Amino acid sequence: MSDDGRHGFTVIAFVGSVFSPYYALARARGGGVAEPENHVAVNIALYGPRRRWAMTERGAWSLQRSVDRFVVGPSELAWDGTALTVVFAERSAPLPFRLRGTIRLLPAAFGAEAFPLDARGLHRWAPLAPAARVEVALTEPALSWSGHGYLDSNMGDEPLERGFARWTWTRAHAGGEAVILYDATRRDGSRLALALRPRGDGTLERLPLPEVFGLPRTPIWRIRRSAHGQGEGPRVIDTLEDTPFYARSTIRTRLFGRVATAVHESLDLDRFARLWVKALLPFRMPRRASREPVSARSSPAAPAPLASRAPRGSRASSD
Repeated sequence: MSDDGRHGFTVIAFVGSVFSPYYALARARGGGVAEPENHVAVNIALYGPRRRWAMTERGAWSLQRSVDRFVVGPSELAWDGTALTVVFAERSAPLPFRLRGTIRLLPAAFGAEAFPLDARGLHRWAPLAPAARVEVALTEPALSWSGHGYLDSNMGDEPLERGFARWTWTRAHAGGEAVILYDATRRDGSRLALALRPRGDGTLERLPLPEVFGLPRTPIWRIRRSAHGQGEGPRVIDTLEDTPFYARSTIRTRLFGRVATAVHESLDLDRFARLWVKALLPFRMPRRASREPVSARSSPAAPAPLASRAPRGSRASSD
C-alpha cells in the first residue's frame, strides 16, 4: 500500500496455478496428476483510482527459473541480494488494458519460519519478508509511488479445495509494525488459527488470535467476510476484489492495542469447487498456447524460495 493510502498492488507468481481451470482439467485427464510447470502465470493487480488486473496462464515453454531467476513470458521476478525486482508487461482480460512497469520490494528482514497449514503438511506457508518497503514505477498506466509491503510463499501437494472449506487472511500495518492473521476451516472441521507479529530480526512472535467479527458480504457476489479485531471491531474501507469465490478488501481494525489499516482476504473454497464458478474463470484468466518472446533481462532474479518452490506461488504485495 502506498504511504498515502491511495494505491496498492499484489503480484503473485504461480507454478501449478491453484485456481487454474486448465490445470484442473489436465489433472482430471491425467488421473489426478499434471505437470505444474505447464501451468504458470504472473498475476498483477493494481488498486486505486486506476485499477488493473491481469493473469494470463502460459505453458512450460514460457518458464525460466533458477535459484535467482523466475521468468514467465514477458514478466520476470529478479533478486539481486538486496531487493526483489518485478518487471512485467501483461494485458488484462476480458478488456485488453495494458499493465506494464517495475516494482521493487526491499525486505526489512527475512522470515525464519515456514508453517504447515494442515495436519499432514500437504499445504505450507512461509512469510518470507513479513515487512518491506516497495517502490512502484509504471508506464502503463503512468504511475509511481512508494509504500510498505510484504512477501510470502505457498506450496501444496493437493488441490486447495481438498484441504480447506474457507479461510481469511489479514496483514495489518500500524505505527511501523505489522501483524499477520491466518484463520482457516479445514475439510476435517478443524481450525487453523495464527496471529504473528514480525520482529526486526525476521523471527515471528506468536500472539493469541483476536475476536472474530462479521463484516458485510461483498456487494456483487455476496462473499461472506469476517475479520479479527478488538473493541468495536473492524469495518470495511474498500472492496478491492469481488469474485464468485474470493474477496480482497481493505479494512480498519484495532489489533493488540493499535488501530491499523489492513489488507484482508476471504476465500470460499466450497464456492470455488462448484462447476459454474470454474466455468467463469477463463474469462478473467486466459491461457496463451502459442510461443512468445520471453524476458531478455539477464540480471539475477527471484530469491531461492520464489525460484525453487513447486506448486502454488509466491506473493508480493503492498499492503
